[in-house]
Amino acid sequence: MIRVLLADDQTLVRAGFRSILSDEDDIEVVAEAANGAEAIAGAREHRPDVVLMDIRMPELDGLEATRRIAGDPALGDVKVIILTTFDLDDYVYGALRAGAGGFLVKDTEPAELIHAVRVVARGDALIAPSITRRLIAEFAGRVKRPEPGPELNALTEREREVMTLVAAGLSNDEIAARLVLSPATAKTHVSRIMTKLRVRDRAQLVVIAYEAGMITPGWLTP
Repeated sequence: MIRVLLADDQTLVRAGFRSILSDEDDIEVVAEAANGAEAIAGAREHRPDVVLMDIRMPELDGLEATRRIAGDPALGDVKVIILTTFDLDDYVYGALRAGAGGFLVKDTEPAELIHAVRVVARGDALIAPSITRRLIAEFAGRVKRPEPGPELNALTEREREVMTLVAAGLSNDEIAARLVLSPATAKTHVSRIMTKLRVRDRAQLVVIAYEAGMITPGWLTP
């Protein structure tokens, strides 16, 4: 069962998401929050698998709430999906760097919402990879790139290859097919990369890959 916490300051939005998700046999909405502070408290109390987090909320916004959840070792298994409008602001890039597993637009179709929750809960792939890649690339070009950390130098040639494919939005199965590996081996490579770079999910791998210049938009067609 996938446990979900809904964080949005609009009661009707939460009710809509709850109605959609509660119809699924494998998803349970365990709590709701009307601001970022309540979202953090709810995450600590209920330990959900996924938090659907509105980026703009009173008292404490979704960006800061995401950063605090991602930075809490006790909440290491909690994944955050940022909810926003499509013509978004600079917050999204910061949210992904802060530890969000991806993002959804608020007017997404119900089937896409359900799929996104399942995908992020298992940590298998980014949400809407093509959109996420374009968004990250856009904001990565606007901010000052930090110097790549020494952790990148610890990656093997194969791990670098795998990381660029992760950044292109490929799933473990797609990476395995492209590199002629077993899916289990591809998954092992991804896990080792995340351990070496000390990141919690694939979204942060994408951000690091762009910031380090390992990949540019459009270089690979999955």
